[in-house]
Amino acid sequence: MATVLTAPTWGFYDVNFHGAKFNFQRPYGSYVMENVLFKVSYPAEFHSQTAIECAKKINVTLKKMGKSAEDIADITNRTHEACIRIIDKQLKPMDNFADRDHCVQYMVATMLVFNRLEASDYTDSSEAATSPLLEDLRKRIKCVEDPQFTADYHDPEKRTIANALTVRLKDGTVLDEVVVEAPLGHRLRREEAKPEIMAKYKRHLEPHFPAERVQELVELGYDSEKLMNMDIDKYVDLYVKESM
Repeated sequence: MATVLTAPTWGFYDVNFHGAKFNFQRPYGSYVMENVLFKVSYPAEFHSQTAIECAKKINVTLKKMGKSAEDIADITNRTHEACIRIIDKQLKPMDNFADRDHCVQYMVATMLVFNRLEASDYTDSSEAATSPLLEDLRKRIKCVEDPQFTADYHDPEKRTIANALTVRLKDGTVLDEVVVEAPLGHRLRREEAKPEIMAKYKRHLEPHFPAERVQELVELGYDSEKLMNMDIDKYVDLYVKESM
């Protein structure tokens, strides 16, 4: 019997897949939940997270050398294909918030110039958006694809989101490449990320609930056995704000 998928000519397989059937990487299961990504460190498009972390580490090296972003001649970002396709905008004008938070060069340059990356750094009138040094540095950061990084990005057993920055200073010094393969919040860094995730959770609860409710929710987050044995409706009720 023909179905929405298999109907000749007008079925989903014929219209969208040239007659081929769905092909899945793995059986149905819990892969998505086990590999969920938590955005922990920076308010930035995910393919840039590790690049920004690299930049933060480079700032430590520059400070030890008595150098700063002003001493950087150029930067090469060895990266994966998705980063280049989605957020490599080296020479594109930064006209608005969306341009900036989807430009790996802007985000890396912000970290290098100000040693931070916050949501406010994307606004048109921000210190970052109006910085001549940042804009000049942004245009001297180029991305090159590393085929292995791309392969690892698509590998179901890894799904890493790697970036690697190499900085050349104006005096000719080339700093050691800094590589970060998985961002904080990735499955491979889950334990390291848990305290940061819980701190973020608490920070976002506090404006909405009294201290006692916040503490109750946080404690439940740490007590997996109690949480798993709790009726789901009773747990969800904890997120309902009392009417004024």
